[in-house]
Amino acid sequence: MNVYDVVAAVVDPELRVVTIADLGILRDVTVDGERVTVTITPTYSGCPAMDVIRADIRQALRSAGYADPEIVTTLRPAWSTDWITDDGRSKLAAAGIAPPGPSRGPIALTLGVRCPRCGSPNTEELSRFGSTACKALWRCRACAEPFDHVKAY
Repeated sequence: MNVYDVVAAVVDPELRVVTIADLGILRDVTVDGERVTVTITPTYSGCPAMDVIRADIRQALRSAGYADPEIVTTLRPAWSTDWITDDGRSKLAAAGIAPPGPSRGPIALTLGVRCPRCGSPNTEELSRFGSTACKALWRCRACAEPFDHVKAY
């Protein structure tokens, strides 16, 4: 397994069904001899999961034989939900978390969020703040199931 793949396989500590690569948090991995530098961008500047992500990256690289990786955090450009991969969006939906749609180009008017369980557009936002700061709590009026929705940025 190459160094990039080792880092890309690190799981997000808040959304355990996706990796940091799936979320677009992983920006770059460079190798210079035995020196590995990993660049990451948080989903927002105060994300409390970043310390855990850094520790998990260090542990994954140490397990792969890289003793002292450097982890650089960059805030520019700011992370966007557009960076979530198609695979990441599929994994979120399969886990019952409604992924945001891509926001490239004109911003589409969103009247609702489709339920990740039954697919119904008949949903309602219960709280702008969900289990983490980057998610909102929604409920499906068709199947009555609550679900998280990753907020679009």
